[in-house]
Amino acid sequence: MRILAIDYGSKGIGIAISDELQMMARPLTTIRRERMKMSEIYDRISSLVQENQAGELVVGMPLNMDGSRGDAAISVEKFISKLKEKMEIPVFAVDERLTSYEADQILREMGVSERERRARSDEYAAMIILQDFLDQKSRQAAGK
Repeated sequence: MRILAIDYGSKGIGIAISDELQMMARPLTTIRRERMKMSEIYDRISSLVQENQAGELVVGMPLNMDGSRGDAAISVEKFISKLKEKMEIPVFAVDERLTSYEADQILREMGVSERERRARSDEYAAMIILQDFLDQKSRQAAGK
């Protein structure tokens, strides 16, 4: 079973996917939010879940550095609530602090241009969110 991860942003929604063994994450796509209705966004996510036969959704929760919830986290909580209503698979929220920074660093190390970094950073942030989730799941399964 594959897992999809979402990095929910005000301009773009990054999507990443795991392999079937749930060991590796890779960026999948970015949904550009401009001129899209929320219903279209949920439909697109639902299509990606079906196309990729995902059995779980993981959504990054943008907590403040002190762990508190700000405006962005409240917005993501509403998004997750709607996802849970619309999807027929489990939806999990996970801490995403510093993932956008990490994604930018990875893309810089790859030699990606600034324009391309802006275009792809959301899906790379989703990949980091998902890889962290997979690693944590693996440690729990190993009893650590």
